[in-house]
Amino acid sequence: MRVLHFYKTYYPDTWGGIEQVIRQLCVGTGRLGVTNEVLTLTRDQGPARIEFEGHTVHRAQLDFEVASTGFSFAAIRQLARLAREADVIHYHFPWPFMDLAHFMARIAKPCVVTYHSDIVRQKNLLRVYSPLKRRFLRSIDTIVATSPNYLASSPVLKRFEHKTRTITYGLDKTIYPQPSAACKDRWRARCGERFFLFVGVLRYYKGLHILLDAMAKLDYPVVIVGGGPEEQELKAHAERLGLTHVLFVGALEEEDKVALLELSYAMVFPSHLRSEAFGISLLEGAMYGKPMISSEIGTGTTYINLDQETGLVVPPDDPAALGAAMRVLWEQPERAAEMGRRAEARYWELFTAETMARNYHALYSELAARAGTAGESAVPRTV
Repeated sequence: MRVLHFYKTYYPDTWGGIEQVIRQLCVGTGRLGVTNEVLTLTRDQGPARIEFEGHTVHRAQLDFEVASTGFSFAAIRQLARLAREADVIHYHFPWPFMDLAHFMARIAKPCVVTYHSDIVRQKNLLRVYSPLKRRFLRSIDTIVATSPNYLASSPVLKRFEHKTRTITYGLDKTIYPQPSAACKDRWRARCGERFFLFVGVLRYYKGLHILLDAMAKLDYPVVIVGGGPEEQELKAHAERLGLTHVLFVGALEEEDKVALLELSYAMVFPSHLRSEAFGISLLEGAMYGKPMISSEIGTGTTYINLDQETGLVVPPDDPAALGAAMRVLWEQPERAAEMGRRAEARYWELFTAETMARNYHALYSELAARAGTAGESAVPRTV
């Protein structure tokens, strides 16, 4: 079976949460016999085709961007060409250009959309885009919500509930690198023996300004891993608050990130808007047995992190509540450690890449079989 994934960014250009999900999907379903290809956009003048961890990445040149939406005329032609060889097209929403490309490429293969997030910020543009979005989602065979929480709280998914199912994200711990002792010693020397950790792209919805405001009244060490569009403003805000105990370390290689995950005391994840539909780095914290602090925003963050069980859940955009939760974990290490053990157990129960891959493989097989049956019924058999 051949599956074509289509998303605006992917390796080696970017390595955010959705890219990690696509990677895990390709590796996991590849072990089950699926041949995966990924079509994505790039600003790079490098190779147009890359082999990566058992799947092929096709890179179309980005022509221009409007409101953070990349457009590429070449991608439309490539989508049409690659779709002819695929059994299933797997779209990753949201990306308005993808909806347009789907129709312009005249895709007639079975299609699934993983609905990663509602569109939250661009209210005016959303009004213009909504008719295309509704037409696109109507044309798709199956929509996948990434948590029962998001399915229950998204007005868009409610409209398409009749063809939506839930498949949660999953991670494969075995493909994460084992950090060397020297790497861990280096980070231990820099960050100390006990610190809170945030990992993620520094975007507006991550709520890091809330974390910084909370740290103005606390002196616990906090390590922030990641770069992004909000980086300079966040550093300036930390400087204004005089936060010498908050360490920005930038985007890191995987070995360094894993070293910090293993060394950290707890994960803090202050995302305060529904653009944060799940929280892959939060799940990474659970995978490494860390207690977590997150906000209740009606999305998958609270499906990963159960309040009072795997960590603490606070109201969004509330520095005082966030600070109070950090104080509870810091001052109650035995309770924090027990929450971390429950978090890891929940990961193994619900969030492994193997489980995600099996569920998607079953969905791909169902869609391909349905298309095959429809094709057979449309063509008279010769007896």
